[in-house]
Amino acid sequence: MVRPPLSEQDRERGLRLGEILRAARGDRTTVEVAAQAGISVETLRKIEHGRVPTPAFFTVVSIARAVGVPLDSLDLELAPVL
Repeated sequence: MVRPPLSEQDRERGLRLGEILRAARGDRTTVEVAAQAGISVETLRKIEHGRVPTPAFFTVVSIARAVGVPLDSLDLELAPVL
């Protein structure tokens, strides 16, 4: 199955996701949050900077838990504007 190319909205949503998670990380280092989330530091950096605009669901869940962001608030923040 061929994956359709990402739209501009997908890329913008990925950037917003990264901004939200980076802001929620606060003063903690990427090393601390990545370890708590059980992911690599490089994966966290890529997501925070929008280089992975559509990260895996469970990766987002792990990071959100590590930084204390409820998934429902992420959903509200990232919902497409209609």
